[in-house]
Order: sequence, then structure tokens, then C-alpha cells
Amino acid sequence: MSHPYHGLNELREMFLSYFESKGHLRLPSFSLIPPANDASLLLINSGMAPMKTWFTREEEPPRDRVCTCQKCIRTGDIENIGKTDRHGTYFEMLGNFSFGDYFKKDAIPYCWEFLTKVVGLEEDRLYPSIYLDDDEAFEIWNKDIGIPAERIFRFGKEDNFWEHGAGPCGPCSEVYYDRGEEHGCGKPTCTVGCDCDRYIEVWNNVFSQFVNDGEGHYEEMQNKNIDTGMGLERLACVCQNV
Repeated sequence: MSHPYHGLNELREMFLSYFESKGHLRLPSFSLIPPANDASLLLINSGMAPMKTWFTREEEPPRDRVCTCQKCIRTGDIENIGKTDRHGTYFEMLGNFSFGDYFKKDAIPYCWEFLTKVVGLEEDRLYPSIYLDDDEAFEIWNKDIGIPAERIFRFGKEDNFWEHGAGPCGPCSEVYYDRGEEHGCGKPTCTVGCDCDRYIEVWNNVFSQFVNDGEGHYEEMQNKNIDTGMGLERLACVCQNV
């Protein structure tokens, strides 16, 4: 393992400090209990969940750029606990958010710089994925960041399009880390996107650029948003090789 070791508390602080240096307002974690005006969730399950009204502009965010480390519970993952190396019921979600400010051209380089320069992960072990027809994200990864085309994976709606019923939604671009053959399933077809524990998704950039009316009609948003999530424990797991 050729990258530096980082402790959990150290990683949390590195992330929040990095995004503060990029003009983001650091906020404490919101409660695990959703705001009274959100009947769609029993418990907060992502960094963006407490901020829905900021994304829709029903309420004015305290700043156009925000970063948090949000406490989350995912009951949907309960069946996977103990079976995989990468699922937890309670976890902390690191996130950087833009409300109509920066978009893909900044979000992708921030993500790459943090993982490679700040955390020190090996570039040749990182693989980005994009939504099937998101050529804009492909161009940024390929031309601006310099990732060869064959290392950028295009996935369909199930993996790389983030939406929850009606409301803001959009394509995503994830970053996977190759933990090595010893974590793999041994199948010759094993690659990024395989369900085993070799290629672990550490970062998810969601590009909120559409509004879904709940009937499957998508409209371009005037103020496009960035919603990023990275599991703190997953990052620690990669950095500590545990």
C-alpha cells in the first residue's frame, strides 16, 4: 500500500478544511430526524436530505457553497451488514454542495484533487464512472483531468442517475478505488461495478440539473446544483487497508 495512512477524525477534518479553502461554509451535522416539512423520510439517509428546500430554492441557503459531515442511517442496507466490507447502517457522509453556483467543471476537479493530492490515493487505482449519455462529464474526466477513455465507465440509470420520486435529480459521476485482487471475487469478468469488495465506490458527484414531476417528465433546472457524497468510513477503510 503506497498511500499515506489517515485516521477517521483526521479524514473528516481534511475534507471539511479543504472545502472551506474553496469557499464553502462548514455546517455541523443536522439531526438524524428529518425536518418537520419532509414527510418522505423516517431518518436522514444522505448529506443532501436535510437541505432539500435549499436545492429547490424554497428557502435561501446560508451560502451558495456548503460542506458538512452528516450523520446518516440506511435501513435499506441492513441485509448487507456483515456480508460485504462496505455497508453500514449508521455512517457519516462527507458532502460538498453548490446551490446554483459551481457545476461539473469545478466539482470533478475538486473531487480529483482531494482524493489524489490531499488524501494521497494512487491515481492508477482510481476509476471514474459517468451516466450513459453524460458526454460533458466524460470530456472533463478525459480532457481536463487526463483519465484515458478506457478507464472511464459508463453506467445506466440504476447506478448513475440519482432521483427519489418527484423533485431535483440528475446524472452522477462516481469514483471507485481498486483495493486489489485479494479483495476480489476471482471471476475473470471482475471489473469496476462488480458487486464484490475489490472496486469500492468512495465518491459520488450528483449533478442536479433536472426536475422530475413524478410522472417521468424531466425539465432542465435554471439553477443547477451539486450534491456530493463520500462515506467517511469507506474512505478510512481504503486509507487504512482494513
